[in-house]
Amino acid sequence: MQPKMTNHEKARVPILPWWAGGLGIGIVLLIAVALVQPIGVSTQYVVLDGVLLHALSPDLADDSPYLKEASKGWTLATYEFFFVVGIPIGAFLAAAITKRFSTRVVPPLWADRFGQAPGKRLAWSFIGGFLLLFGARFGGGCTSGHMISGVSQLAVSSFIFSAALFASAIVTARWLYPEQVKQ
Repeated sequence: MQPKMTNHEKARVPILPWWAGGLGIGIVLLIAVALVQPIGVSTQYVVLDGVLLHALSPDLADDSPYLKEASKGWTLATYEFFFVVGIPIGAFLAAAITKRFSTRVVPPLWADRFGQAPGKRLAWSFIGGFLLLFGARFGGGCTSGHMISGVSQLAVSSFIFSAALFASAIVTARWLYPEQVKQ
């Protein structure tokens, strides 16, 4: 009888083979393009900001061309917004079904390098998420928009973005976890 794996150990074992995950993403993209439009996520944060601002101060929201264009009709009842809401729901369901759900805030790899403080982990997660979203909006597209939709449309900017993202992710991972490189 094999010992029970921890969630950290399970995270290293893929749920699906790489080709099945890629095929699944491709099918979702085909359905999205056929029904509505290519996949993209970061614009929905702008839409949420616009809808909330419009509820609090309609004149101020109407004066912003950026918010007005993104928040068509000042509503959240759109395919795109429901798609974004479905992402954490789908992630939770996948984690629950595969018995990989964990409430642990500080994963072992982070704890080994930076300590057990959950506040520190949450603060850096927030900072990283903010920078990622800021960069996505500043650059005119997010990871899903560029790497899934853009590459499938053979957009040169998406290929450049994808290469830069992978390169910066490798450099960042090696900087954050240098002891893992030696293994």
